[in-house]
Amino acid sequence: MTLTLPFDNSYARLPDRFYARQSAVPVRDPGLIAVNAGLARALGLDPEALTTPEAVTSFAGNATPDGAEPLAQAYAGHQFGGWSPQLGDGRALLLGEILAPDGRRFDIQLKGSGPTPFSRRGDGRAWIGPVIREYIVSEAMAALGLPTTRALAAVTTGEPVWRESALPGAVLVRVASSHIRVGTFQYFAARQDTEALRLLTDHVIARHYPDAQTPLDLLDAVTAAQAHLIAGWMSFGFIHGVMNTDNMTISGETIDYGPCAFMDEYHPQKVFSSIDQYGRYAYGNQPRIAVWNLAQFASCLLPLMGEEEPAIEAATAAINRFPDLYEAEWLHSFRAKIGLSTEEDGDAALIEALLASMAEGGADFTRTFRGLSDGTAATEFADPEAFESWFNDWRARTAREADPKATMRAANPAFIPRNHRVEEAIRAAVTGDYAPFHRLNSILARPYDDQPDAIEYRAAPADDEIVTRTFCGT
Repeated sequence: MTLTLPFDNSYARLPDRFYARQSAVPVRDPGLIAVNAGLARALGLDPEALTTPEAVTSFAGNATPDGAEPLAQAYAGHQFGGWSPQLGDGRALLLGEILAPDGRRFDIQLKGSGPTPFSRRGDGRAWIGPVIREYIVSEAMAALGLPTTRALAAVTTGEPVWRESALPGAVLVRVASSHIRVGTFQYFAARQDTEALRLLTDHVIARHYPDAQTPLDLLDAVTAAQAHLIAGWMSFGFIHGVMNTDNMTISGETIDYGPCAFMDEYHPQKVFSSIDQYGRYAYGNQPRIAVWNLAQFASCLLPLMGEEEPAIEAATAAINRFPDLYEAEWLHSFRAKIGLSTEEDGDAALIEALLASMAEGGADFTRTFRGLSDGTAATEFADPEAFESWFNDWRARTAREADPKATMRAANPAFIPRNHRVEEAIRAAVTGDYAPFHRLNSILARPYDDQPDAIEYRAAPADDEIVTRTFCGT
């Protein structure tokens, strides 16, 4: 008996050059780490059925669910600005797509399921650390209210994965509106395959942006979606860490939680990724990198947009709208974070002044903003007097608001997936202890609630717990 899912695989109906068909590579001894019951129910699936031995076997890649059409998607991309004409799913397989009860379409993907034609000499596997990290952080992002891929399940493989040493292997079952990336368009643009670009554009419009009528409309829609997403990242102190064009989804969802991190102490040039040696993807650079990535997307659409010069002008105008869209999204988010539900001309300056003071004073990003609503924000500053002058201006501004405290508490989480807590869960999981993983997930599912029994998870790391670097895991 194999797992049965209600597959309807639209991407598999595209021409063969969009992907490589293959099955996952079986593993020795699959075991269940977790099933995301809430997500399963939202997808119209029975959570209990996903915990059966048959389901675990399918999630590990030892059996192909009925109706699945496993394939590795082809794409290209700019990685840290350098062009790679062929990347693709090197350790992942799209099992297929399902329609949720609300009519939305979702990909079901196995990540860590073995080598594919796109593996580039890699083993196609994932060790348990990146699987645990992506499960925790992607689900935390969903609970915070940001567009993201999700984790449906995680399983062990019973086999070691060799990185610098032998580590336990695992597979993540990832859910996304789609896994189509800027790099997917780049793959065909680089090959001057206009027919494939047109098919891909039509597929994306039908799937994600049905109100779009033209490739330019699609560019406008994707630009707006990315402005919303990046502003959301910024409002929670999130650093993606590897904003390559193959890691920017056309749907506007966060994808590929490799060397990602939420900041503790705030600084706009904060970098965690071990592979980002020059700070290209630092916290404060993320909006600019989004524009750069969108420009690459726009260049792929040019062959579909008519005469060359008018097409370039129209695409340039679309990309140039990003700063205004982003600023509006950013200001909306940060207004709420300081308790403002109305708009006044000086609000941006007030927010920027707080951020500058936080950077200078080494203030914790999440605790400072949450502390505004309970009177503890000043304690986050090495010199509380430096906070006091801003506080007086802010108090005068919020006096004109109806309920600033409620606004702030709805916008500022008490709990985020702090790096040291994620690392704690990973270290335990390597030994087979998943209790810290489950405990952390349970807390992060309700990030805006006080949860007095979990107060220690609100704490900033002690000096010996600070994580300064995060890793991709491949």
